Amino acid sequence: MSAPDDAGAGSLLDHLVELRSRLLRGIVGVVVVLLALLPFTSQLYTWLALPLVSRLPAGQQMIALNPAGAFFAPIKLTFFVAVFAAAPWLLYQAWAFIAPGLYRREKKLAVPLLGSSVALFYAGCAFAYFLVLPMVFNFLLHFKPDIVAITPDINAYLEFVLVIFLAFGISFELPVALVILVLLGWVTPAQLKEWRGYAIVGIFVVAAVITPPDVVSQLLLAIPMMLLYEAGIFAARAVAPDTPADASADDRTRE
Repeated sequence: MSAPDDAGAGSLLDHLVELRSRLLRGIVGVVVVLLALLPFTSQLYTWLALPLVSRLPAGQQMIALNPAGAFFAPIKLTFFVAVFAAAPWLLYQAWAFIAPGLYRREKKLAVPLLGSSVALFYAGCAFAYFLVLPMVFNFLLHFKPDIVAITPDINAYLEFVLVIFLAFGISFELPVALVILVLLGWVTPAQLKEWRGYAIVGIFVVAAVITPPDVVSQLLLAIPMMLLYEAGIFAARAVAPDTPADASADDRTRE
């Protein structure tokens, strides 16, 4: 009578061991990337500060209000860059853990969704660095009073930029989120198209909340999100299941 319970306990233990193994591999990957990046800590922060420093008046530079800030801020940045660079490896470990329990159709859809999510997050961060930050700093520095000298703290600047990167990286995941909602059956592509007007209002509200209080960054987030919403509708139409019968037939077939 205890055989099924023993089998269930063994299966759970196997999953926990596999989960621990995948977590350890993910952590080791991040540590390896971090160690490889540590010699370039100073260059990384210099690169990150370039959109602001290149626009400061001659003779002005960044400061560290905390004596230890000059050390910890670049180290913190290097850690985030290591996680950012190791994201594909971390996602692979997550995929390797959950893939055995997925159906064939789920596997076929999960791989492009994971790849698209990573690419879109990277694209959002690149968009923020190369376009948003320069335009935001140009706007802020242009309208500051002449008697105000800009001497930004390196920790405050790092937190500001990381928030911008996170906001744009996550916002660029909008097409993937829409596709997942359609695959789950919560919405249809026709409904997404019908709700376009409400979505635009919501996008501008989100942009106003998660970006700095200036019009430039809000527009630079809202406009790409509207385009990404349209891309999400197009992608959702391509992957939407034709009929419930077809979808259930595919789900019963495992690799």
